[in-house]
Amino acid sequence: MSDEPRKPADDADKIKLRRAAADVEHAAKLAGDIPPRPAPDQPVTPKTRRKGRHGVALQETPSTGHEWDGITEYDNPMPRWWLWTFYATIIWSVGYVLAYPAIPLVTQATQGLLQTDTRQEVAAEIDRFEAANAPVQAALVAAPLEEIPSDPQLTGYATNAGAALYRNWCAQCHGAGAAGGTGYPNLLDDSWLWGGSLADIHQTLQHGIRDPLDPETRYSEMPRFGTDGLLDQAQIVQVTDHVLSLSGLPHNAERAAEGAAVFADNCAACHMEDGSGNRDQGAPALNDQVWLYGSDRDTLTRIISEGPYGVMPAWSSRLSEAEIRALAVYVHGLGGGE
Repeated sequence: MSDEPRKPADDADKIKLRRAAADVEHAAKLAGDIPPRPAPDQPVTPKTRRKGRHGVALQETPSTGHEWDGITEYDNPMPRWWLWTFYATIIWSVGYVLAYPAIPLVTQATQGLLQTDTRQEVAAEIDRFEAANAPVQAALVAAPLEEIPSDPQLTGYATNAGAALYRNWCAQCHGAGAAGGTGYPNLLDDSWLWGGSLADIHQTLQHGIRDPLDPETRYSEMPRFGTDGLLDQAQIVQVTDHVLSLSGLPHNAERAAEGAAVFADNCAACHMEDGSGNRDQGAPALNDQVWLYGSDRDTLTRIISEGPYGVMPAWSSRLSEAEIRALAVYVHGLGGGE
């Protein structure tokens, strides 16, 4: 027995030899176990194999002649019930094409033997529901806004109708759950730029915020203190720290003290001296933890410098008075109504 260590190359050669021998053995087994086919893609005649329990000869399922890597494809017919079901769907589809609108043409689809018009059916269904809701909608319009919540019938209708209207027209901006997002107010809390009473919400929905197409829209505009050169950069930094201090956020105390004078001269007229805001002008409160665009330093600096200008469309040209009232009742009842 040699004391010399084995080399890795010797082990690799042995592995290769073993693999080659295994491949040869496997090929020999395949050649001996699988009978040769008469010709490629030619069906193989079934042969009787053995007798079953009742003496009936069992036949091997014939092959289609297709073969892949030694695997043959049996010629098993589809179940009869499946075939008849398939044929029935073909007959049904032909009948449907002949009876109903189905084949698109240049200007319209074929009307079919039944002369069905799905657009007219939908329009008739809409008219039927509008006629059914007409009395309660008339009562909703006739009732004073502040009395609607005390009427169970009107409240129930307005809540359900308003929820459908909200999902269709408002959820894109205020979110499916009405929690809002950056630049879009949260409708679930009690912080309102223009007031959260039923009458305030109704007016906001009716005329919008800064809508250029509605002459009665709610309107306010924050000055662009940096863009228009009303304040220099140092003053903007100082007033930013002062605004951060009003809501208890991290700030530089020295700059905040200097920014108090800048705030009093330029911001207090709208946001009040204590930062509590002014709903008559749509000026938000700065002394709470509710922020429409964010409370980080960079965002506040940008807003003070460039000024925000959010727009909400007026809905009086798109929704009826009954729909606006229903939507107002729904939003008012979300939890933040006053």
